[in-house]
Amino acid sequence: MVARKHPRGAPAGSGISRRELLQSSLALALSGATPRLRIRQLASGGSRVSNPDMLRGARPLVVQPVLLYSIPQRVPGRSWRSWGSLQSQEAVEEEARRISEELSRLSEAAGFPLTFRPVARVSSVEEAQSLRAAGADVALVYAAGGWIQELNAACDAGQWAIIFVRYRSGPYYLWHEIVHSRFLRGHTDRVQHPKVGLDDVIVDDPAELLWRLRALFGLKNVLGQRIVCIGGPGGWETPEAPQRARERFALEMPTVPIPDIQAMIQAGRKDRRLMDECRREASAYIDAPGVTLRTTREAVTECFLLKKLCQRVMSEHKAWAVTTRDCMNSYAGIMPCLTLTLLNDEGYMAYCEGDFVVIPAGMLLHFISGQPTYFCNPTFPHAGRMMFAHCTAPRRMDGRDLEPVELVTHYESDHGAATHVLFRRGQRLTIVKPDFEAQRWLATTGSITDTPFLDTCRAQVEVQLEADTQEVLKNLRGFHCMLAYGDFRREIRYAAGKVGIQVDIPA
Repeated sequence: MVARKHPRGAPAGSGISRRELLQSSLALALSGATPRLRIRQLASGGSRVSNPDMLRGARPLVVQPVLLYSIPQRVPGRSWRSWGSLQSQEAVEEEARRISEELSRLSEAAGFPLTFRPVARVSSVEEAQSLRAAGADVALVYAAGGWIQELNAACDAGQWAIIFVRYRSGPYYLWHEIVHSRFLRGHTDRVQHPKVGLDDVIVDDPAELLWRLRALFGLKNVLGQRIVCIGGPGGWETPEAPQRARERFALEMPTVPIPDIQAMIQAGRKDRRLMDECRREASAYIDAPGVTLRTTREAVTECFLLKKLCQRVMSEHKAWAVTTRDCMNSYAGIMPCLTLTLLNDEGYMAYCEGDFVVIPAGMLLHFISGQPTYFCNPTFPHAGRMMFAHCTAPRRMDGRDLEPVELVTHYESDHGAATHVLFRRGQRLTIVKPDFEAQRWLATTGSITDTPFLDTCRAQVEVQLEADTQEVLKNLRGFHCMLAYGDFRREIRYAAGKVGIQVDIPA
C-alpha cells in the first residue's frame, strides 16, 4: 500500500474535491463526452493505492422515469389546448428518446449504483397505477402534461418522487407553469402535498437531479441497515437514542456481548497461524510510506487481530457496520481505535462508543459521499475556527488515498494503537452534528487549517468554518459529530428531511 506523501500540514496533491470531480465528470457526460478516463485522470492527483469497495453492501437506487403527457384535440371556436409542446404522439416519442439519452449520460457520471428503468409513457391514471407493482425507489416524473390526478398517480410509482419540468432544456412543459399553485399548494396558499415538496421539483438542470438521487441513494442504504453492536447499542447521555434510530431509520442492532469478543480475542491469540498473518499485515502497514510508528508493533498487530474478529462477527450477522461500546477499558487489553480506522479505510462503517445519537448521520454521510466518515468530539467554536478530535480517524478520507499518519497510543489510556492522521490542509469538509432528540441536525462546512497534537484525543483537525461562528454556536445540539471530505450539506438536508429530521445550514 502506498500512501499520499506530503509534509506534515502541507497541501496535498491536486487538491481536487470529490464534488469537483463529480461535477467535472457530469459536465463531460452531459456534453456527450465519455467521462470515465477523465475521472481516473482527475482522481490520480496523489499516489494511487489499492481500491477497496467504499460502498460495501450498497443496493442500487432504482428509478422509474415517467413521461406524463396529454395530447390535445382541436375544438373549433374555443380553447382546446393547455400550455406545453408535446401535442402529438411523434413529439412524445421524441421526448422519450431525449429523456433516455439524458439519463444514460447521467448514469455514467453518477459515481454510485444507479439503475434507470425504461421511460414509461403515461397519459392516464390507470397507466400510472400499473407502475406501482414494479417497486421502484424513485418515481422521476417528467411532467409535460396531464392533470392533477394523473400527476399524483405518477408520483406514486416510487417510494419517493421527483418532478422534472422543462423551460429551456427542450419542449416546454405544462407543469412548469402550475406545479406550485395547483399541485404543491392544492389551490391554497400553503405547500401541503403529502409526498412532494419544493425541493422535489427541478427545472431543466440534470445536475440538480443527480445530487437529489445521490441523497436518496444514501437514504435507501441506511434504512434497514444492520450494525453489529459490541457491548450493545447506546447513546451519549441519551438512553433513548437506539430506539429513535430504529424509528427514524429502521436500523437493526444485533448485539455481541463484550465477554464474547474478549473470549474470541483470547482464542485468537492462541492461534499461531492467525497471529502470524496479523503480524505480516501489521508490518506491511507500519512499513508503508507515510506511516510513522510511535507505539509498539505488538499493539498494531493486536488491532489487526481485532479487525479480523470484527469482520467475522459482521459476516455472521450479514452486516457491513460495527460499533464498539464501553471500550475505554479495552477488550482483553486491546483498544479498538486503530481497528476502527482500518475497517473504515476498507469501506465498512465502524464507530466507537455505540452512540446512536450520531451513528445514523455517519452512515447516511458515508453512503452519500462514498467515503469514510470521521466520528469525533467537537470543541467550542471561536474566531471562525473549531477543533475536532477522536482516536479513530480514517485515513482514506477521500475514498481513494491514504493520508499520512502517526501511529500513537489511545490518549486516555496511553495504551494500544490509534491514529494521528495528518489531514490535508485546505481540504473542504462537511460537518454534521445531530441533536439528541433525532429531530434537528446541523450541517456546515469548513476548510482544514491544521492537525495539531494537543493533549486531547489523537486525531485532531482544526477547521476554518465557512459559516458565521455565532450562527454555528446557536445551532449546536447533541454532542458527537461526523466529518467527511467534500460538501454534502444539501444532500444531507434533502435525505434527512424524508425521515422527518430538519437540517439547519447556518450562513
